[in-house]
Amino acid sequence: MHFGLRYCNMGPLAARGPAIEIARFAEEAGFESLWTIEHVVIPAGYQSAYPYSDDGRFGWPENLDYPDPLMWMAVLAGATTTLKLGSAVLILPQRNPLVLAKECATLDAMSDGRLLLGVGVGWLEEEFDALGVPFEERAARTDEAIEIMRCLWADEEASFDGRFHSFDRALMFPKPISRIEGTPAVPLIIGGHSKIAARRAGRLGDGFFPARATPEDLGPLVDVVRATALDHGRNPDSIEITAGSVYDYDAARKFEDMGAARVMCPLNLPDLITDLDTAKRKITGFVDGIMSRFG
Repeated sequence: MHFGLRYCNMGPLAARGPAIEIARFAEEAGFESLWTIEHVVIPAGYQSAYPYSDDGRFGWPENLDYPDPLMWMAVLAGATTTLKLGSAVLILPQRNPLVLAKECATLDAMSDGRLLLGVGVGWLEEEFDALGVPFEERAARTDEAIEIMRCLWADEEASFDGRFHSFDRALMFPKPISRIEGTPAVPLIIGGHSKIAARRAGRLGDGFFPARATPEDLGPLVDVVRATALDHGRNPDSIEITAGSVYDYDAARKFEDMGAARVMCPLNLPDLITDLDTAKRKITGFVDGIMSRFG
């Protein structure tokens, strides 16, 4: 079982000094990975419903620091040696996939293959409006972007003709250091707690991360991932399952029994942590109460 530290690039502890200290502390404590969130902008007065809360509101103050995940992870890549760096999630349809493929290949190469690219379709329509990206196209743009990035990472001369992007004999270097079945590629982890996201993971993902799955509702989603993978001629065992936030040992064991390869310690849930001592106590408590019992 792998253990990740989640909700890390937000608020006061996202600043360079505290972020590096937390990352090194987590690495020393035995965490496998550290995970970020993303919003380019959060328009004031938004009406879109946040899918992971009962009241439909984003869980934290809108005026917090939310650093760009890739740039933030690049800083921590230089400050750590073994810790993997994941996005949970990067809002894929808001980005140009060619530029993103280059950024991720570079970060993967410069971090010695430690990038885990978690992607989602997004939920905040007003943010899409501000960026000039049609909200209703986000699923189709996500699927096409995944295909484009894999093509650019793997092929010496990449060509693609799609709905939103077309190019011919494009050369993109460096390639990622990471390999998927022997081919240069950054691991793509599909985020989202829905059957649609689970089906996308089964069709296209190297992993699946339903953000707020309990042991009771993770099972049906994993079944969807596996069935979809089989329907598309893929090996379902090749799709790594990451469970959502874990608060006790029994839940972590249930996730493991369901086939999860990774569980998360939610650094900034249920409350926003604003000082290093509290963050370190929470990390230590997770290690002592859950991680250490896995041996």
